[in-house]
Amino acid sequence: MSGDDEFEPRLGKLKAAGGRARTYLSRVLGAAMLASGGRFGRTPGRRVFTGARIGRGAGVAAALAAGDPRAGLRGRRVVIKVSAPRLAGKGLAAARAHLRYVQRDGVMRDGSPGQLYGPETNRADGRAFLDRAQAGGDVRQFRFIVSAEDGAEYDDLKDLTRRLMRQAETDLGTGLDWVAVDHHNTGHPHTHILVRGRDDRGRDLIIARDYLTRGLRERAQDLVSLDLGPVTDREIAARLSRETQVERLTSLDRGLLAAVDDEGLVSPRHADPLQYAARAGRLQVLARLGLAREAAPTTWRLADGLEETLRRMGERGDIQKMLYRALVEADVDRAVDARVVFEPRAPHQRPLVGRLLRRGLADEIRDRHFLVIDGVDGRAHYVDIGRGAATDAIPEDAVVRVAPRSLEPRPADHGVAQVAAAHDGRYSLDLHLAHDPAATAGFAQAHLRRLEALRRGGAGVERGEDGTWIIPADHLERAAAFERKKALDAPVVVEVLSALSLDRQATALGPTWLDRELLAEAPEPLRDAGFGRAARQALAQRRQWLLQQDLAEQEGDRTLFRAGMLRRLEAMERAAVAHGIAADTGLAYAPAQHGDRVEGILRRRLDLNGGPTALVEKSREFTLVPWRPVLEGREGQVVTGVVRGASISWSFGRTRGPSLA
Repeated sequence: MSGDDEFEPRLGKLKAAGGRARTYLSRVLGAAMLASGGRFGRTPGRRVFTGARIGRGAGVAAALAAGDPRAGLRGRRVVIKVSAPRLAGKGLAAARAHLRYVQRDGVMRDGSPGQLYGPETNRADGRAFLDRAQAGGDVRQFRFIVSAEDGAEYDDLKDLTRRLMRQAETDLGTGLDWVAVDHHNTGHPHTHILVRGRDDRGRDLIIARDYLTRGLRERAQDLVSLDLGPVTDREIAARLSRETQVERLTSLDRGLLAAVDDEGLVSPRHADPLQYAARAGRLQVLARLGLAREAAPTTWRLADGLEETLRRMGERGDIQKMLYRALVEADVDRAVDARVVFEPRAPHQRPLVGRLLRRGLADEIRDRHFLVIDGVDGRAHYVDIGRGAATDAIPEDAVVRVAPRSLEPRPADHGVAQVAAAHDGRYSLDLHLAHDPAATAGFAQAHLRRLEALRRGGAGVERGEDGTWIIPADHLERAAAFERKKALDAPVVVEVLSALSLDRQATALGPTWLDRELLAEAPEPLRDAGFGRAARQALAQRRQWLLQQDLAEQEGDRTLFRAGMLRRLEAMERAAVAHGIAADTGLAYAPAQHGDRVEGILRRRLDLNGGPTALVEKSREFTLVPWRPVLEGREGQVVTGVVRGASISWSFGRTRGPSLA
């Protein structure tokens, strides 16, 4: 071609409608979606594209899946749990918290803290590992928990871990940057492995899902089998026999679910006679549990939701074991029928009040924690509190109150919606005060803090450049969805009623839970068993102590408490604490009264029986005032506040500006 007909083609990405580029992968996924009728995942009798083989290690995983049908039975069992959390946003801070957690005290055989190690060293630097991830812009981090069924046979798990990671590098075709720590504090020794989300060329590390879920486990099982020898046929038969009887999800159940045909039927038929016999026996057990029925000779129909039902049955069994161990450790005896699970969404579920016996970890990979509480009803309760960071540390023997987290919009959400409805979908501090003249600035600022939390949680509210907020018409529905999402991580709200044990409360200065119960119009019903009985005895001791302190008087069979008893107790405790601080520092104590202006350097928080208290210091004197959440992290800064009854409005630094209540 020559002249005006000459042109040079410029190849680029294909464009979708609207000019937006579509990657090749997105086109493949779209075509797969259409071909599968909108169904991703496994459909009985029909193979669909799931993306499980995209990434490094897919071919290895496929090769390992084929072979001897009894190879998986003959190999030593290894359980591997995998997660790949993102490091963007708060993910890096969460990764640092996770690293501290896996190195906590008491995880080694001698009770010492966990020690990180790496490919070449027995003492790895966790901070440097995360700094490399931050500097490299890692999108995600891979976390593995490797637990060999026969892990107790190893004197040291480091060599096994290093060989496994070298094999993974060969399978994935790249070097890996990783650290690990071994845990020996459970019945099954296991290893936590953290892997950076970058390959050895600095690119995103994308590992095929098949390799993560199957390939790595097969490699670990091969290594353990090589070390300890293969499992004999007799051991295989015994293992399968045990699996047929347990009330939890097993490998037999997974095999049956995978073999369901287009009509929803399954047969125990299998090429391996041992597997055939085990499947037939398992189907009989499932039938007794009401989870399967025989549709025809050797043909069965499994119950809907079988996998989830068996998973929940297994979790129930695990919970009862954890509950029993916690009671043994706390030297508390409760009958089997007095060990229950707190169900926050059960109909008419009342808040639970009792003393904290133990806090434990139910699931390390998902960071799910639990409390064991000795309730006033005389029963021991297992309480799932969700992610560990959602609930602050609580001392053992503290009296706590556990309530289901509300899934409804908060009062602040209704207030914002009302103001926005009257002002074309907009909200601001000035609009709120104009809409409700009775509202205070501190009350309206609480609404602003709520909006900021909703914005960060992606609830659809936006803040304009002029400081006003744009509120969607379905604000209340979005707020409710935000609360439901939070409930996944924190299904309950745990309130510390007293950090002191009952014995210490009986003679403690300052208002206690016992005092509030003595004054309550509707005190907690105390059963004459367990913690309920102990609370009854402590209440009697506290009543006698109050009589000795002239805070109550006896009138026949009745005990009359002095007016303002709680305030007098709080003043007694504060005076005693102030006396000790004055003796240690040489500063004079200046009590703060209603309307007083408090100014000075915030030194620290004091956890008193009357509530958290702030120590504010001036050049020659100090004062004690109520602590508020806005003071968190401001120790050492200049603060200014005005006392208003039991509360205080704060401002910070030496600049003028709005106060924070």
